[in-house]
Amino acid sequence: QVHLVESGGGLVQAGGSLRLSCAASDRTINTLTVGWFRQAPGKEREFVGAISWLPGDMVYADSVKGRFTISRDNAKNAVYLQMDSLKPDDTAEYRCAAKSGSNVHSVSTYSDWGQGTQVTVSS
Repeated sequence: QVHLVESGGGLVQAGGSLRLSCAASDRTINTLTVGWFRQAPGKEREFVGAISWLPGDMVYADSVKGRFTISRDNAKNAVYLQMDSLKPDDTAEYRCAAKSGSNVHSVSTYSDWGQGTQVTVSS
């Protein structure tokens, strides 16, 4: 298992930006795929995007494509979710998760999850 901790959530006006961090302290995530998920009250959990360790290998949900960017910093053992042009519909608890496989299109095999960080977008 890997211990993941999210940070960077908060309250922001529509059109603003936030950057979420997913950091690991107990082992390296350099050879793991890391995904981002979100869940709003009363709604199902939604896949946001994922990044593997392979060059340029990442995927985004259609709802965030063009606005959100996932990146990783191996030296800091962290993965980031840059969120731009935020909308009220982006309001949710955001969580990161990790898996050993390299398939960024599969969302059913994540085994290690962070505690979550709240993002609230006001109009």
